[in-house]
Amino acid sequence: MKRHFKAHGKAFIASLLVGVVLLLDAMAACPSLHELLHKDANRPDHECAVTMFAHGKVDSVSVDVPAAAPQIFVVVLPSVEFSIFSPAIDSLPAGRAPPVSCIAS
Repeated sequence: MKRHFKAHGKAFIASLLVGVVLLLDAMAACPSLHELLHKDANRPDHECAVTMFAHGKVDSVSVDVPAAAPQIFVVVLPSVEFSIFSPAIDSLPAGRAPPVSCIAS
């Protein structure tokens, strides 16, 4: 029995509380509905949960929930290109010489 109440108890209590708030709101919006519950509801000195709800005398908890923004780190490095002049002789494999036609005699 306890497990059944634990499984459905929170949903039942939540729906009951939502129903109470909606009923208070409906009674605050419709005075004739409020007079069904209280015969003296039209008197100016009448105070009950409905009149307090209608006049905004309700304490509520306000919670600031921070928005979770994904953190993306982007590293931008400048692209540096440079060239170095190298004569053709330096780029030949070891032990190779330039062609004979290039050698001045």
